[in-house]
Amino acid sequence: MLDLDAIYEARERVAETTRRTPQEYSYALSRTTGADIHPKLETFQRTGSFKLRGATNRIAALSGTEREAGVVTASAGNHAQGVALAATRIGVDSTIVMPKHAPISKVNATREYGANVVLHGEDYDEAAERAHEIEREEGRLYVHAFDDELVMAGQGTIGLEIVEDCPEVETVVVGIGGGGLISGVATAVKGLDPEIRVIGVQAEGASSVVESLDRGEIYEREAVDTIADGIATRRVGDLAFEHIQERVDEVVTVSDPEIALAITTLLERGKTLVEGAGAVPLAAILAERFEYTEGETIVPALCGGNIDLNVLTTVIMRGLVETGRYLKFRTVLRDRPGALQQLIDVIADRNANIYGIQHDRTSRDIGMNAAEVVIDVETRGHDHVEELVAALRRHEYEVDLLV
Repeated sequence: MLDLDAIYEARERVAETTRRTPQEYSYALSRTTGADIHPKLETFQRTGSFKLRGATNRIAALSGTEREAGVVTASAGNHAQGVALAATRIGVDSTIVMPKHAPISKVNATREYGANVVLHGEDYDEAAERAHEIEREEGRLYVHAFDDELVMAGQGTIGLEIVEDCPEVETVVVGIGGGGLISGVATAVKGLDPEIRVIGVQAEGASSVVESLDRGEIYEREAVDTIADGIATRRVGDLAFEHIQERVDEVVTVSDPEIALAITTLLERGKTLVEGAGAVPLAAILAERFEYTEGETIVPALCGGNIDLNVLTTVIMRGLVETGRYLKFRTVLRDRPGALQQLIDVIADRNANIYGIQHDRTSRDIGMNAAEVVIDVETRGHDHVEELVAALRRHEYEVDLLV
C-alpha cells in the first residue's frame, strides 16, 4: 500500500514540472451550499489537469534502458497530455492511444506536447488494449493512467497541498475514474490527519465503485456513457480499489444533468472553467449526495479544465435547463394571419425572451389548416417556467415541453 513517505518523495520529483495550484475560499459556493467551500483549483495545473503530477513522477523514475525504449499509454485525454509533456521534457519518446471519439481539443494538445497519437476504440478500455499491444510490439514501458504506485503517489501531492493550505479541512471530495487520484489524495490526507473525511464521486454512466464496494470485489461495467469523459472507465484499478476500500469513507454518484449544473455554476458564480470529470465533486455537494453540516469545511478537488468547446456549448444549455433559465416547447397554431403574433404576445406578457422560432406547416402530425411551432425561450427560473406554461395553457395552447 502507498504511504505518506512515497508522496513526499513524489513531491520532490515533480516540483520542477508541476505547479502548486490555488485553493481559495468561495463565498458564492459557500452561500449556495451552507458549507464552508474551499475549491482546490487543479484546473490551473500545467496541461489543465492533475494527471501531469502522476505522469511526471512515473517517468522521472525510468531507468536508462526504459528511457531509451520510450513509453506508451492509453488515455481519454488528460493523462495523455501529462505523459506527453513529462516525456518530452526529459527527451523520452511517447506514443499515446486515445479513444476515437476523444475531444479534439485534447487530441490536438497531446500532439502539441510532442507525443505520437493513435486513435483507437470506443472508450478508454479499448484504447488500453491497443496500447498494450504496442507495448509488446515495440518494447515500450506502459505508463498506467491510474493503477501504478508511482502515478498514485504523484497525484497524492494534491492531498499534501490541500491540508497545508486549508488545515481546518473536514471533508475532501474527489472524483473517481480508475481510482488513482483518490488513492493518492486519500493516502496523503489520512496520513496527515486520519479524522479528515474523504468522499469519492463517480458519474452514474461510468459508476463501478459503489457496486464493487457492495460486492467486495471489482465490478466491471459493460459500457460507459457520460459527459465526464475523463472518468469514463468501465472499472476501477486493482491497486486503486484496495486503497479505496481502506482509505475512502464513502463513494457516491451524480447524474450528467447534475454535472452540467456544476459546470455552469462554476462558470457563472466561480468564474472557473472545469470539464465534466473536474466538476463531479461540486456536483455531489450541490446535489447533497452525501451528508454534511452547516459550516462544514469542504474541499472539492476540481481536477480538470480541458473541456471541448462543442461539449461546453451543450453543457451550458443543459445547465440552463436544470436551473429553469431555458425552455423549449412545441405547440400547434391555426394557420391564419395573426396566430403567431398572438402566441408571441402571451410570451412577451410574461416577460420571457424568445431565442428562436421554428414554424412548419408541412408536418404530417398536424391538420391541413394548422402550423407546428417550436419556440426556444429564455426564462428566469423554475417558477417563471411554470408561470409561462400555465399562461399558455390558459390561452388554450397545447404545450409539449421538449427540454
